[in-house]
Amino acid sequence: MTSITHTPIGVIHSPFTDPADTPIQGVFADGTRGEVEVFPEYVDGLKDINGFSHLILLYHFHLADGYSLISKPFIGGGVEKGIFSIRHPRRPNPIGISIVRLENVRGNILEICDVDILDGTPLLDIKPFVHQFDHRADIQSGWVDDQHIDEVKYKTPRALKTW
Repeated sequence: MTSITHTPIGVIHSPFTDPADTPIQGVFADGTRGEVEVFPEYVDGLKDINGFSHLILLYHFHLADGYSLISKPFIGGGVEKGIFSIRHPRRPNPIGISIVRLENVRGNILEICDVDILDGTPLLDIKPFVHQFDHRADIQSGWVDDQHIDEVKYKTPRALKTW
């Protein structure tokens, strides 16, 4: 098998320094603000990005310690699931994905909100969220459909007591 190496294109800044106190998903971030610092050698790639309201950030879970193919999701009553059916950071390839709102572009800095990412997280890629490409109708979300997400009151692993 071939080894794959990714080079960070930037770093994500947020108020979150402890994984246990970081929102489990962007929809639970309550408008939390942060910044994406794109390294100077990649800044030309930001041309025309300011026309998008949302971005998809791909990043490296730099604090993940190993992986487990079976793990407990942050919601779901403590029932173990396969790692590929949950969004836990302890994955074979510790890659995260978040959809954030783009508020402003200042040179190589993207001001964002709805951040659910730890401060100092290495950024691997940015993709524009395009409604015509990324929206799907008739979605089934497996076991998550039974979790009553709209009733989730606690939004971090520590508050959910799953950490």
